[in-house]
Amino acid sequence: MDPVTLAVVRGSLEQIADEMDLQLIHAAISPIISETNDCANGIFHPQTGETIAQGRYGLPVFLAYMQFTVQHVIEMANQQGGFKAGDMWILNDPYIGGSHLQDVQLIAPVFVDGQLFAVMATTGHWMDIGGNVPGGWAPKATEIHQEGIVIPPVKLYEEGKLNEALVAMFKANVRLPKEIAGDLAAMSNVFTVGTRGIEALVKRYGREVLGQCLNEMILYSERQMRSYIAEIPDGTYSIEDHFDNDGITDTPIPIKLSITVKGDEMHFDFTGTGPRATGPLNMSRNTTLSSCYVAIKHIFPDVPVNGGTFRPIKFTLPRNTVLSAEYPAPVGGYLEGVGRAIDTVFGVLAQVIPDKAPAAFFGTTGVVTVSGTHPKSNNYYVGVFPYPGGYGGSKASDGLINGTPPQSMANFMSLEMSEHRFPLRFDYYKIREDSGGAGWHRGGCGTAYGFTVWGECLVSVLGDRVDYAPFGVAGGSDALANDVEFVTDGQAWRPEFRSKKEKQPMKAGDSIRAYSPGGGGFGHAKERDLDAVERDLNLGYISPQVAQDRYGVVIEQTIACEVGTPRYKLDHPASVEKRKSKK
Repeated sequence: MDPVTLAVVRGSLEQIADEMDLQLIHAAISPIISETNDCANGIFHPQTGETIAQGRYGLPVFLAYMQFTVQHVIEMANQQGGFKAGDMWILNDPYIGGSHLQDVQLIAPVFVDGQLFAVMATTGHWMDIGGNVPGGWAPKATEIHQEGIVIPPVKLYEEGKLNEALVAMFKANVRLPKEIAGDLAAMSNVFTVGTRGIEALVKRYGREVLGQCLNEMILYSERQMRSYIAEIPDGTYSIEDHFDNDGITDTPIPIKLSITVKGDEMHFDFTGTGPRATGPLNMSRNTTLSSCYVAIKHIFPDVPVNGGTFRPIKFTLPRNTVLSAEYPAPVGGYLEGVGRAIDTVFGVLAQVIPDKAPAAFFGTTGVVTVSGTHPKSNNYYVGVFPYPGGYGGSKASDGLINGTPPQSMANFMSLEMSEHRFPLRFDYYKIREDSGGAGWHRGGCGTAYGFTVWGECLVSVLGDRVDYAPFGVAGGSDALANDVEFVTDGQAWRPEFRSKKEKQPMKAGDSIRAYSPGGGGFGHAKERDLDAVERDLNLGYISPQVAQDRYGVVIEQTIACEVGTPRYKLDHPASVEKRKSKK
């Protein structure tokens, strides 16, 4: 295959997927898609269902598990005589695809000159999916049906004809029918953008050349990934982490992972992981595999993502654990499991390839949902706020500050937009000082935010990482843990399950305070460059106390600047001597 043609085709397919992402983000009604980018789009092989290209603006974990969904739908379509032009399938069954019920997927074939050429898929988060808790984040759910409606793989369009009865059923079972109908239309329309782009590409290169490119792209990624795995020393490496609790029973749940490297293949073994949780922190097998793929992609970022990227990775995942839950297990808090799976992969590989694997990231999505009837418009609303937080330090750099979750890239909603849509006022949104783990490369800081409501509402929180903070590696320190605080009737209190609370009634003047974890540190803190410590002090990332105690420095003076904020200057010679005396 001509490498120039291959590179141009790969770039073109990725651009088509990007355009699908942007079309959905710009056309969606709900802010969870239009503001938070909680969506994804991809192009898949027509026979194997393997990923060919993915958009850059969507959630990585969606793009990984959509391959499993597409493969299942291809099998179902073949049993029914094959895809027809104008067909479009819809589902949200987490045991078939992945994630949770709010993430609805559409799948459509692409025909060129009457022949099936590719399959496209899109995922969009619906702001409400029915169920017991507005928004779907139900910390007390004990079965999937308490979390919302389950949509099996069915045809939304059959040969171009919309199943209007199906749409009516969706609208009758969600709290935001107009918004959901608008988002569904926006999701359906992205396939027009994708089909148009693919048709233009076929016209330029021809079916035969493009078909060869699709196969070669997958084989190329497989070869590249195998070459990287072959550089890792053979052996078995293990780690254990935990969930704090499942929201129902206040008992830690172990997550155990062993990775065996042999030649150019890796084997992930989750034997010893805790059983299916009673509460909603479960996730399906496909979601766990997808989470591991996301972690591997972070460690080997230059391997183009497609089905071949993950062929060298095999799994042992015992049935019906918290990471391989089966019907009717609740899965609404699956993002907490995704975070823990990613962190355990980082933690294992940091033992053997510390040059590439980072420390743990903030590790909890900590979703806060606010719902009720708006006191001015009298319209029902649901607001969803996923955590930003700190990434783990690595050999290459300090951890990212105030980052989106690495598995999702879901942005925090615009404060101005939130205050416009919902009856609340943000009191602050700021960097959480000292939250990043100390290290030669510091973990990124988490975020602190708080809002006060000015109308009656219900607030739910679903997070983790309070009792088990994000860990450091290679001598780095752990980050600060998650922290959630309610203030009602003038009294501050923390939930019984620390970061999990379902449908807390709040009235005007009540508030919530959320403090996301930072990332773990990398390497020994007392080896950190003194200029970097001074910069962290002056930027407000660390306090003078942490600088002196953890980083072993001596602060020469505090200088009052014009706005009254203290500025710090280190005594470098004294700091060097202090560090020597502490060794």
